[in-house]
Amino acid sequence: MSNKEVLIVDDEKNIRLTLSRCVESLDVEVNTAVNGEDALSKLDEGNYNLMLLDLKMPGMNGMEVLEETSKKYPELNVIIITAYGSIEGAVKAMKLGAVDFIQKPVTPEEVRSIIKSVFDRAGLEKDKLETYKEHLEFAKHNINKRKFDLALTHIQKAIGIDSSKPEGFVLKGNLLELKGEDLEAQKTYRAALELEPTYKPAKECLSNLTSGFSKDTPNKKLGLSGDDKE
Repeated sequence: MSNKEVLIVDDEKNIRLTLSRCVESLDVEVNTAVNGEDALSKLDEGNYNLMLLDLKMPGMNGMEVLEETSKKYPELNVIIITAYGSIEGAVKAMKLGAVDFIQKPVTPEEVRSIIKSVFDRAGLEKDKLETYKEHLEFAKHNINKRKFDLALTHIQKAIGIDSSKPEGFVLKGNLLELKGEDLEAQKTYRAALELEPTYKPAKECLSNLTSGFSKDTPNKKLGLSGDDKE
């Protein structure tokens, strides 16, 4: 994992320090930013592969940073840092190519695992995918690239392999929201909750959708791009 550069963006010094220590053990170069404006400046100066981005910051918040970076640095992988039990904006973040979340308080093992997964996705080959995890990770890779229809295809394949895990259903629901298929998204979130009634991402996504929180998503189907096909 050498020659990788990671930017950590959080207004809390202790979080920046904790995350830096976690990431350094992965043999990557690490830099930090104290707020959104600082993050954009650091990105202009560097050549980063991955950004860990706090959502709740004073001034320019994480979602505003994500909106800017999705336009200026479309190849940049982003992991969202958020408060425990809160994934507000998951669908909006996905629209901007961010699909991975770390919830505070973080653990070193969780941080290293998710970073490794993000970097490993680039090596997945579509014709060699076999397992639930491989299809799900390939779907996330394509969400990062904003190839949403291809991502949905592989999420459905993952669910076909193992329909007992709620994560695949939540990701499918998120993508259905992006396509403007809100009723189908609700059904999918409820399917996740039938599997695991306490699964917080499904509970929050369903609550946000039914309360109208996520109505800033498009009300039309996303078209396939020329290279977004099987």
